[in-house]
Amino acid sequence: MDTAPSDALVFFGATGDLAYKQIFPALQGLVCEEGLNVPIVGVAKSGWNLEQFRARAKDSLEHHGGFSDANFARLVRLLNYVDGDYYDPQTFQALKQALGAARRPLHYLAIPPALFAAVGSALAASGLNENARIVVEKPFGRDLESARALDRTLVQFFPEDAIFRIDHYMGKEPVQNIVYTRFANANFEPLWNRNHVRSIQITMAESFGVQDRGAFYDATGALRDVVQNHLLQLVANLMMEPPSGDSHEATRDQKAALMKAVRPLDAASLVRGQYRGYRAVPGVRPDSPVETYVAVKLYVDSWRWAGVPVFIRAGKHMPVTAVEVIVQFDKPPRVVFSEELSHGYLRMRLSPDVSVAIGLRMKRPGERMVGEDVELIMSEQPGSLTPPYQRLLGDAMRGDSELFGRQDIVDAQWRIVEPILKDPPGCIEYEPGSWGPEAANTLLGDYGPWRDPKPAPGA
Repeated sequence: MDTAPSDALVFFGATGDLAYKQIFPALQGLVCEEGLNVPIVGVAKSGWNLEQFRARAKDSLEHHGGFSDANFARLVRLLNYVDGDYYDPQTFQALKQALGAARRPLHYLAIPPALFAAVGSALAASGLNENARIVVEKPFGRDLESARALDRTLVQFFPEDAIFRIDHYMGKEPVQNIVYTRFANANFEPLWNRNHVRSIQITMAESFGVQDRGAFYDATGALRDVVQNHLLQLVANLMMEPPSGDSHEATRDQKAALMKAVRPLDAASLVRGQYRGYRAVPGVRPDSPVETYVAVKLYVDSWRWAGVPVFIRAGKHMPVTAVEVIVQFDKPPRVVFSEELSHGYLRMRLSPDVSVAIGLRMKRPGERMVGEDVELIMSEQPGSLTPPYQRLLGDAMRGDSELFGRQDIVDAQWRIVEPILKDPPGCIEYEPGSWGPEAANTLLGDYGPWRDPKPAPGA
């Protein structure tokens, strides 16, 4: 694998919403905090000139990136812009000129997947794929077949080790902290298996609806939007084996092995819901069958995790906005004291605030040997300070692929959800502000109830 850093950054779709909200702030962070000092070229078809492009960057930073004159001055001297059609060879000749002496560019495709073939082909025809890396934005297909077709398109023009499939969720500090906490503390290892873990719960709750994303969401749904990618990646971080070696591929090898061991879902392991009022959102079909809530039960058919259920739920219009992981441990093997004991647990809060806590049973003060459940918070932190796109684009520039998707992992994730994409059970209506359909509680059976995240402090 070529580990030489990229000597230029090109981002297609440079006038779009993603660039406005995420990419310009990430670029400013890379330049001002990490010393990035290479040409940065935006490409789009908007009829803009360079001054308009720079004005867009300034507006982005004023609203999303913490604008300052000094920082913007450092960024703007690196910015260039090419306006043109992605199907026009002249656009790529202009890009070649804008890159000047750069010979190892990173091309970031912040554009719909339908345009990947056109851009990849034009980059190859102009020689701009040589010694280059390419970053593509999720979604990586809509199912297993389309994901593989997308991969066949990309590998026509770039080798696998030059393709970086970006999922911004993997760049979040708390998500990385799951792996670090597991493997930097030897005391977890003896407990982290089917002999001591009873079940795992993952909740991704959002207190708002689909807002102005009705058309997008109605073509996607909760399962494709967050479960197939973000939340299955959390499962991989929680349950994979320790990486062997320190290469970029060591962690991805273990994630791939874990994902390949997850049993495909079926209708009995899924509950779908739709909040009341969703069909009135602009862009949503009046008879839409798309889920805004989903709960699933997974099993990992491996030696370490055989028989341990993993429950995942994600939904819009929940009571709070939060992401939490609960690892529930078994009870003691016999009752020593004359009371029913509860299950201890490890709780990892990933957003909007970050904390790690452990649930224990402790004796109440007094003469009697009776206890109460307490939670010891081991660490509390604010949200991630380094924006995920800054971290991930910096890694891609350095050729560090550890936090990016690999095709066999993408394939394995689609294989897990493929059966229920083809013939899903119907949606159950739920009230906005609730925790979703009652059937989701039934899904847990004796492993319930769900542990509902609390509001963030000060919320």
